[in-house]
Parts: sequence; structure tokens; C-alpha cells
Amino acid sequence: MRILVLSQYFWPETFIINDIVRTLDEQGHEVVVATGKPNYPDGKIFDGYRAMGIQRERFLERVEVLRVPLWPRGHGGAKNLIFNYLSFVFSGLLCLPWMLRGREFDAILVFAPSPITQAVPAILLKWLKKARLSLWVQDLWPESLSATGFVRNKYALKMVGWLVRAIYGLSDNLLVQSRAFVDPVSRYASRRKIHYYPNSMDVRAARSEASIPSELAELMEKHFCVVFAGNLGTAQALETLVQAAVCLRDDPQIRLVLVGSGSRLSWLQAQKQAHGLDNLILPGRFPMEAMPQIFQRASALLVSLNDEEVFAQTVPSKIQAYLAAGQPIIACLNGEGARVVSEAGAGVTSPAQQVLPLVANIRSLHALSETERSAMGEAGKVYFNANFEMSTQVARLVELLQQ
Repeated sequence: MRILVLSQYFWPETFIINDIVRTLDEQGHEVVVATGKPNYPDGKIFDGYRAMGIQRERFLERVEVLRVPLWPRGHGGAKNLIFNYLSFVFSGLLCLPWMLRGREFDAILVFAPSPITQAVPAILLKWLKKARLSLWVQDLWPESLSATGFVRNKYALKMVGWLVRAIYGLSDNLLVQSRAFVDPVSRYASRRKIHYYPNSMDVRAARSEASIPSELAELMEKHFCVVFAGNLGTAQALETLVQAAVCLRDDPQIRLVLVGSGSRLSWLQAQKQAHGLDNLILPGRFPMEAMPQIFQRASALLVSLNDEEVFAQTVPSKIQAYLAAGQPIIACLNGEGARVVSEAGAGVTSPAQQVLPLVANIRSLHALSETERSAMGEAGKVYFNANFEMSTQVARLVELLQQ
């Protein structure tokens, strides 16, 4: 197939769509990627790129990547995020028809974490190219805007709902990353066009390992390290993790290691200092190639989300990465994410934003034998291979794009 992938986020930013594109290319499909300038999650345009101007490059030396101008996210705040979202819409509408002139496609796939507005240029391209448009829904709008506090005005949320209804209505297929997404998405679109298509992970990509700092490696070898990996933002219930660290600081063996960066990293650093939390480790962000080393040394892997209905319907993509890593999982969240961990027998779960049950789960996992923890990790790998293996999932994606 000739497939146009449109996503505001793409390599060298770290998103699942990178591996999807790689696998599509390996399976013999002609793929072109339309995206913006990389700046997630730190909000600064990556070295080697600039915010203004268009750019063409190659991913893996084979896949053509077209980049349009983008206002960087900065350090958060509504103004920067709104400009970031709208700049991709306007740049995409203005630049992509010209950059893709003379090109034909069988299908257009939009990778759609927030913002849903990134689908707008794809609608224009659908009409110009006479191609079918599939939207891979990663976040529920307007629900996620309300849950994160980004938009509180009920009239503004209602207007966003109208926009979502229009975008869904103009799409041919709606792929949802969680079974729990089906009902909320069907409020805005016909159920017949909704298909469950989960996130997956290319475990082959994780084989290319980079070294990690010796002090971090030594820490993880000497202590029972519970590792959280990913964005440190408003949705990840970081207050709960700080309070858990407070409760656990009397245990000389347990460490909470929060690997990543994001809008709340400076807040975490301030909390660590204010509470004197030597057991809360903030090593910063590492390249994807280093994550296998970190996961291998972790005693357990932690995922947490806020206690909001929209997050209970979501399966965070880090769960697939954790399952593939073969380490026991500690899940502090509700709904679908917790269901996957429990169904896999891959770890322990507790309700979202509940500090004491989370602390109890960390202590109980610490008390288990190495053999018992290894059995959880192996169960997770088996479940991953049966439900989320990348090459099988991408073959199914092609089938959905052809429908």
C-alpha cells in the first residue's frame, strides 16, 4: 500500500508511531510521514532543526519525512500549547498540499494523541488525494482536556466536542487503543466505523542497547528499585508517588526511580529537596536505546495515572513496554490499564491516587522471592506476545486501512 502517516509527533521524538512506520516499511509498504519539528517533551526544538521553514529528510534512510513549521511547546502553559497545536494545523493546511503535490496514496493514517486538531490537515489531504482516512485515537477529547484541567469552561468543552464530532465524522475509520474507548467515541461517531487497535511495541528495536551512567547502574544493583519511565506531567499522579516516597523513606532498601522529563520535573525536584527524600531518584531523560538497560536492572516497573474517568479508559503505552521487558509491574491506576496487568498476571494493582495501597503493593512485591517476581515478568512477556506483538499488529493495521 501507499500510506501517508500524519502525526504532529515523530522521530527523533519517542513515540510508538516510529516503530509502526519502521514495520510498515519492512513489510513492503510505501510510507511517507508528514509531521512537525521535534520538540517533545522538553518544549525546545531539537538540535539540527529550527521552528520555521519546511524540511525534508529520511527516516532509516528509506522513509521520506516532511516537516512543517511548528511553534514549540516551551515549558508548558496554555498559551504555548495552544500556539503549538494551532501552528501544526495551519502549517499543515498551507504546506503539505504543496509538499505532497503529484503524490498518490491509498490510505492516510493519523496518529492521534493530543491534540485531536492535528487531524484537520489530513481531512484536506483526504479530499485532495482521494484516499481513505483512518484516525488512530490515543486520547479522548474533550474528556482529557477536562481531566487534566487544561480546559475548564463548559462552553469551551462543548465547542471542542463539536470539533471532535466533525473530525470523527469526516474520517472513514476510527481505531481506538483501548476497548473502553468504544463507548465514549461512539457518542461522536457511528459505531460501525470504530475498531479496537491497541498500542504495540517493537521488541527488536529495544535490542540496540546504550549504556547508562555507572552511578545509576550501581544504585539499581544495590537497591530494590521501582522504576517509572516516561513523561512527568499533570496526568501521572506524581503527588501520589511523592507521598509514597515519604511513606517508604524508613526502608533503606527501596528506591523510587522516576526516569524521564516533563512539565512537572522541577516540581518533583523541589519536593525531593523539601521532604529530604533520598529514596526518590530523578536521573532525567535517557534515549530509547538506554531503556532496556534500565528495565533490565529494575526490580519492578511502575505506572500511575490520575483518578479520572478518561484515564480509566486508557491503556498507557508504557504498559506494553513494561510487559515486553519481562519485569513485574506495579500499577496505580483504574480501569483498562489495571485490567491488562491483572489479566496478564504480570504484577500488582491498586486504585489511582491511593497512596497507602500503592505503598503496600511496593512492600509486598519487595517481600516476594526473586523466583516469584520473575514468574510475574515471564507471564507479562507471554501476554505481550499474544496481544501486542508489533509485526502481527501492523499486518492487522494494513487490513483495517484497506477496509
